[in-house]
Amino acid sequence: MQMIKLSVIALAVAAASTQMAVASQQSESKGFIEDSKLDAHARVLYMNRDFRNGAKNTNPVTRKTNGYREETGLGLKAIYESGFTQGTVGFGIDAFGLQGIKLDSGEGRHSNNMFPTDGRSGKAQDNYSQAGGAVKARLSNTTLKYGEQFVDLPVLSTDDARLLPETATGFLVTSNEIENLELNLGHFTALTAMDQTYHDSSNEGLLRSLDLVGGRYNFTNDLSAAYFYSDADLGHKGAGETKIKKHYTNVNYNLPLANSQNLNFDFNMYNTKFNEKDQPRGERSSTNNVWSLAAAYNFLEAHTLTFAHQRVTGSYEGGYEYGYDGGGSVYLANDVQYNGFHQQGEKSFQARYDLDMATYGVPGLSFMTRYVRGTNIKDQSIDDTNRNNGKNWERNIEAKYVLQSGAAKDLSFRVRQATYRANDAAGLADNNEVRLIVEYPLSIL
Repeated sequence: MQMIKLSVIALAVAAASTQMAVASQQSESKGFIEDSKLDAHARVLYMNRDFRNGAKNTNPVTRKTNGYREETGLGLKAIYESGFTQGTVGFGIDAFGLQGIKLDSGEGRHSNNMFPTDGRSGKAQDNYSQAGGAVKARLSNTTLKYGEQFVDLPVLSTDDARLLPETATGFLVTSNEIENLELNLGHFTALTAMDQTYHDSSNEGLLRSLDLVGGRYNFTNDLSAAYFYSDADLGHKGAGETKIKKHYTNVNYNLPLANSQNLNFDFNMYNTKFNEKDQPRGERSSTNNVWSLAAAYNFLEAHTLTFAHQRVTGSYEGGYEYGYDGGGSVYLANDVQYNGFHQQGEKSFQARYDLDMATYGVPGLSFMTRYVRGTNIKDQSIDDTNRNNGKNWERNIEAKYVLQSGAAKDLSFRVRQATYRANDAAGLADNNEVRLIVEYPLSIL
């Protein structure tokens, strides 16, 4: 971790002394106010999860059970990004305000990670809010941001799959000094959950610290590669400590074909090492490796067929572990709406079809359907490493329409449906899920 921190300082020094390959962003700054942006966003989300085969949703306070979860809410976001002051080094601020409002829920239907839970009644709170911000500085084409922020990197990605997004607290350096190369360096100490308002609330404060370094280089317009590394310390007070070191590699290649066709290949891989410490068992080390390869064929501009394979190996019983680095930080082909298909030993295949109706005279309307099937999951209920008899599958159907013009331009309507089934050895509850999403983004400044 210390090496990563020193690298951040070295990068800032290098930015001042290295001959730049691209025009300086800071030299083109118009000013703190002149380059400011203010965006608002509203999201209405209805979410229903119907657990099958006797699975139950248990209220954490009252212990009452129900066979499904069903809630509706309104999420409001306001995000302000200032410009940078002029000069060799520019300074600025980013700030946000988040508001979640309950429209419908119930004691037995609560727990879709949409609202905080009242500690006495076990019901969803009527509303919740959060505000935060970060200070930033820019030298040439290198920006340092410190504070509470939204992050989207392969080893740390704040999730935005409910009403309001997660936020991460720390600093992040983003450098574009070399043409076609973006570098990232960061250190984070807290992660705030999507359905909470208090600081460091994700996983009850499991994340102690996370350092990351990495970047992406575009060799050509059709070929790019990325590598990221993270080093995380996890642990609750009075409990064991876990250190997780994670490597991520990506190669993306687009092959243009004749007659408005192209073939895209996307390879993603995570290599993770776990070092767990607790008093009864001492220290244990284990590993997890997961990779996916997807091939997408686009033809007639409207149709895309995708086939993907994903495989998990290693000794760690939890398979690919995430959550401490944000619920959205799984850059794998078969991490889909409900399940990620990354349990220990799992092999999975996906077939997907996308349709863009703009070619047929209906711009803004799109459809998607996919099917993922997983096998070879290690049965964790028995102590026999040769029993990899877990199986599961998931089917997703999605339709979306975005208004293209008028006063409500960019207003979108989206329906997402998921069906998930698994045998007992896979260890996950069956689920039928429906999400109805209405979103309206608005640029104010």
